[in-house]
Amino acid sequence: MKKGWQVFFHVAFWVCMIAFFSFITHSSTKLSNLALLVIFGLYGLINISLFYINYLFLIPKFLNKKRYLIYNINLLILILVYGFIKYGIALYFKDYVLIRGSKHEAIGFVSYYESAFFTSLIFVFLSTVLKFTMDWFLNERIQRDLENQRLSAELAFLKSQINPHFLFNSLNSIYSLAYQRSETTPEAILKLSEIMRYMLYECNDNKVDLGKELQYLQNYIDLQKIRYGNKAFVDFEVNGLISGQRIVPLLLISFIENAFKHGVANDPATPIHILMDVQPDHLSFKMENKKHQFNKDATGGIGLNNVKRRLDLLYPDKYQLKIDDGTEVYTSELSLDL
Repeated sequence: MKKGWQVFFHVAFWVCMIAFFSFITHSSTKLSNLALLVIFGLYGLINISLFYINYLFLIPKFLNKKRYLIYNINLLILILVYGFIKYGIALYFKDYVLIRGSKHEAIGFVSYYESAFFTSLIFVFLSTVLKFTMDWFLNERIQRDLENQRLSAELAFLKSQINPHFLFNSLNSIYSLAYQRSETTPEAILKLSEIMRYMLYECNDNKVDLGKELQYLQNYIDLQKIRYGNKAFVDFEVNGLISGQRIVPLLLISFIENAFKHGVANDPATPIHILMDVQPDHLSFKMENKKHQFNKDATGGIGLNNVKRRLDLLYPDKYQLKIDDGTEVYTSELSLDL
């Protein structure tokens, strides 16, 4: 909240409180307007000043810095001085302050000073509670902002890993085609450029249209088929109506990359099977492939670990991921609330 609005709300609060108690007191005691002005106006300003001296000066300068003894000494001196100031004003307006009741009995110094001291303690207590409450909310907001910044930085880092990871694998595929002097090399380069255009220009938002993401997956599969000389066998089945659903970009590609990298794609008897069921607010994704017994990645991969972390950050409590790394078959199932 801007400082100008904070000042406005503080002033409005105290004006309303003084007006309220003045009205209640006037209705019950029938005091004159001058008496009400002295009791609630003048003394109200004195107590409010005590409130803000503690709120704006003593707590930040001493209490927040854990200088407890100095804080208590300064606070006690301030309350004692304010007691004498209040009594001095009471003597000046004794007919309104020191004379009470129907018998017009005068209030002595000790009785009045005890009352003034207690009133000052109340305002000090209220200012302390308010200060600590406001500081707590401020610290909570700062912590949330820092956590959001940390998560945003982590997500940006995870996303930045995807492009080089994908590009590295794709360039390896195109290198194989070029090495074999395949006539499909230009087509593969064109397909890669379309994929990279999507990754560079369509994936800047937090979420993208599901239809565009599925087309991106299809382009990747087509690129792999070119690499295999159109001897890659993939069943890519999408059930349901795609209309306006949105998904975090580049979330599913790692599953398919993993299938081509570690699975058997050139056996028509055991194709890579990808099944996607689309509902208005839910997505089910299942992929199954036969494992290649001799295609082990000695350096490991970042793809699936990346996906799991992004799911934790972007879809907390909104997804279920099941990985079945069998002896011969690898299956991954993702259930996701869009």
